[in-house]
Amino acid sequence: MILWQTLRFAAGGLAANKVRSALTMLGVLIGVASVILLLAVGNGSSVAVKESITSLGTNALTVTAGSATGGARSAGTARKLTVADARALATEADARAVRSVAPVVTASGTALYGDISYSPGSIVGTYPAYFETANQRIEHGEYFTQDDVLASRKVAVLGATTAKQLFAGADPVGKAITVGGTPFTVVGVLRAKGGTGFTDPDDVLIAPLPTVQNAFTGFGSVNQILVQAGSADDTAAAQAEITRVLLGAHAIADPSRADFRISSQASLLSTRESTTRTFTVLLGAVAAISLLVGGIGITNIMLVTVTERTREIGIRKALGAPRGVILGQFLTEATLLSVVGAGLGVLAGIAGAHFRIVGIEPVVIPESVLGAFGIAVAIGLFFGSYPANRAASLRPIDALRHE
Repeated sequence: MILWQTLRFAAGGLAANKVRSALTMLGVLIGVASVILLLAVGNGSSVAVKESITSLGTNALTVTAGSATGGARSAGTARKLTVADARALATEADARAVRSVAPVVTASGTALYGDISYSPGSIVGTYPAYFETANQRIEHGEYFTQDDVLASRKVAVLGATTAKQLFAGADPVGKAITVGGTPFTVVGVLRAKGGTGFTDPDDVLIAPLPTVQNAFTGFGSVNQILVQAGSADDTAAAQAEITRVLLGAHAIADPSRADFRISSQASLLSTRESTTRTFTVLLGAVAAISLLVGGIGITNIMLVTVTERTREIGIRKALGAPRGVILGQFLTEATLLSVVGAGLGVLAGIAGAHFRIVGIEPVVIPESVLGAFGIAVAIGLFFGSYPANRAASLRPIDALRHE
């Protein structure tokens, strides 16, 4: 009964100043919603990166130029990777853990089909082994073949986004397009993978390596070499074999002087997860400031409330109201402000997570919802305790004299 009366008095006190109470709740709402949304964005970014990396397959290895140790051989002075390096890996009889090898070059250009012009996110020149290694599945048509590579045929496989932009839903297979002045015949369309944050893996045009080199990049180095191990368990053995073959091809005796780097999906995933975890914590810390600001707002409002109701406090204490009752009433008011504001903030945060933010699909962390709500209520109690204690400490005679 006493608890019910305390709640009723607290609600009445807040209702007497609706605008002030609403603005205070708004501060708490923004703080809670910010925590939930920003942590959801960080978590969504982590999920997107993880899906992007694992989509390549757990047995994929990527070889790039540059020193693995940051020593004297840097990416700018090291020998570049070449098609000869990829050929050495593919033909090495002792490299039993290596299933397939695909050198990769990337370029940019504008594709034309009729009066439609579109620039794909990337133009990739490679071998047919690339499709399996990079987990690229065909949706319509077919992949280009090794014969297409050997003959430098001008054929292309389009990503789902590129096909949609150029052909607006029509079947592109068999159609002719022009890219950077070079005519290509579309032989296939890849199955959509879906966007993963800032990049779209479906916004791509893939063609035989010699064709892209002849039209765009020249016959020099390659950007990277994709290697597929026999299985996920063979990645360590494949990495050792790649290192041995390339050290020999580059005439390097000391492994610490290697001018190339080998990245597995597991190592990439570990690095990216660590980075996105730090990013998420930073976002959460920034959002937590909003909660602190909301708590300071509760303190200010409650101090104003105590000042305005000083005579009421004096009358209640003169009629025998104990210190605990006065303290409880104002603490309850502060708690109601934070509870209602936090509850609305939770609803706003969860609702906001249904929309893409800066290209990322937010993924709500259940713990962040409970944590933000609990911390908001705790902040309300903490910051409301000083005004409440001040109200409870007033002497009746001083309170009654207050103007």
